Amino acid sequence: MTRLTVPDPDERGDLGAFVARVVRLDQAAIVRLQGGGDTVTAWASTPFDVLATRTVHGALEPADVTVPAAALLTALTVERAETVDPGAGGLWQGELPPAEGWQPVDDVPAAELDALTERGLAVARENAGPLGPPASLLDQTVLTVSAGARPAVKVPLRCLFALSGMGFLGEDGPAVRVSATGTWMRLDAHYGAVVRRRVTALPLLVG
Repeated sequence: MTRLTVPDPDERGDLGAFVARVVRLDQAAIVRLQGGGDTVTAWASTPFDVLATRTVHGALEPADVTVPAAALLTALTVERAETVDPGAGGLWQGELPPAEGWQPVDDVPAAELDALTERGLAVARENAGPLGPPASLLDQTVLTVSAGARPAVKVPLRCLFALSGMGFLGEDGPAVRVSATGTWMRLDAHYGAVVRRRVTALPLLVG
């Protein structure tokens, strides 16, 4: 049996809220859980082709499993025990970003991202087709973040939609940290992070 242990009830609630948002966006979603040290990290795909992730303190046996999001949500919100069986039978497709090699680029005020998201939603509603907003709109760069000698990170609209859709972004929340590797970008907000491959792969310069 798979065993997920999250001792702190507040962190169990945070993880449950994360999974609830995943299910709200896609009822058939799956979640990949990875344990290491004293933490467990949850990964989920979003309809915006952006990964969402949340890390809590805890333990996982075995250390890497993929489970149906609905089953995990039931375990976290109905059983509410310190140790639960998150289910089994999921099959993760695609790659995950590296655990190391991230360089912080800059912090962006949450209110600024919230305003950009609202403007993007208005444009998306005007241009939505039968399948939703066109990919060309979602791929548009809405924010360029740079600091020092490090190459600029171009943030597409789809990343902001993922932040908002997962409930990570709030106008009154703390600043959002933008980090990157040569091929990935990451936006860390108060309640979780979104991660996506960068359009242009450039090596990061340290210093």
